[in-house]
Amino acid sequence: MLNIAAVLHPNAKDQLPEAGEGRSVLPFPDPWILIAGLLLLALGLLMVTSASMPTADRQTGQPFYFLIRQGAFALIGLVAAGFVFQIPLARWRRMGPMLLMAAFGLLTLVLIPHVGKEVNGSMRWIGFGPINIQVSELAKLFTLIYVADYLKRHSVELQTANFRTSALALLRPMAVLAVLAVLLLLEPDFGSVVVLMATAMGMVFLAGVNLWQFGTLVFGTSAVMAVLLWSSPYRRARLVSFMNPWEDPFGSGFQLTQSLIAIGRGELFGVGLGESVQKLFYLPEAYTDFLFAILAEELGLAGILTIIALFMTLVWRAFRIGQRAERIGMKFSASLAYGLGLWFGIQSLFNMGVNMGALPTKGLTLPLMSYGGSSLVVMCMALALLLRVDVETRAGGVHEE
Repeated sequence: MLNIAAVLHPNAKDQLPEAGEGRSVLPFPDPWILIAGLLLLALGLLMVTSASMPTADRQTGQPFYFLIRQGAFALIGLVAAGFVFQIPLARWRRMGPMLLMAAFGLLTLVLIPHVGKEVNGSMRWIGFGPINIQVSELAKLFTLIYVADYLKRHSVELQTANFRTSALALLRPMAVLAVLAVLLLLEPDFGSVVVLMATAMGMVFLAGVNLWQFGTLVFGTSAVMAVLLWSSPYRRARLVSFMNPWEDPFGSGFQLTQSLIAIGRGELFGVGLGESVQKLFYLPEAYTDFLFAILAEELGLAGILTIIALFMTLVWRAFRIGQRAERIGMKFSASLAYGLGLWFGIQSLFNMGVNMGALPTKGLTLPLMSYGGSSLVVMCMALALLLRVDVETRAGGVHEE
């Protein structure tokens, strides 16, 4: 049809939209990601409602208080996702350095007295009326976009046989991440540091760097993390209580022991939706960081396996999209898809591990499910970015360069 139009109207080419500019040329987004993401969002709303009703009723007199807020955040997240999906990847890539500066600015701003808001001893939020924005969530997304852009621009240097050139190319983004990590630790937010560093290093590894250099980097980063973990009294106390929470079940080990009791009560099919006992003021943060434990109690092993399968689907599709982008030379898109998949996988794994006593408490939400507006909105935006990579990759990758 385009050839016929060109014959009939020689100047028609100048009037037609370029490939990818019109919405009609983009294929339908990956249904696996759409279905898995929407199911996690719906299950999250259901479980937040169930887990938060006793607390909401006691604090506000409105049992559905947290459901209403989470539902509003979900709507905002979907609108934000729709906006993000409309932006071509080439524009995101060009904005990489500016987004990194925005991440630095936000993480600095939250540390300023009377600007950042302190909750439970941490300065992680900036208040806007009734809404608190956790800037570390936006900073993680912006940083991953920057890292994907850096890996594209310096792919030749990272893979070169020249040791000095490749080492410098590898150390530059790590230095940037180190500064971001310091700002996050000042809040403090050790969990976000772990997720960000693990995700970024996974992206670097998948970009094809020298294995010896990467191994040295992993060893050095792990050593620094271990020192930071042990040097902080409250982190050390968390580690000790994690090793044996039953030693002090009514003190430092209280939250973890209550979480393990909730998971143990669930057995195969759970005690029934809404029938949790641990949410009745036994388990702290039942509708935020420890939502997974309430889900395990009410829906049992069947519910746990369902959630794991949905997150595995997201990670699997992200890596498939990344592989497809890599095959056709879309290096930025490939790195971004890998990074987003790793982010979802690592953060969900850490949250579940903390709930099950396999990892020390880190204060991380379960993506798309735990109560929290900042996390929910940013994760919706991250999924939209992944879907944009998918459609542009299948459309031929004309946008990236």
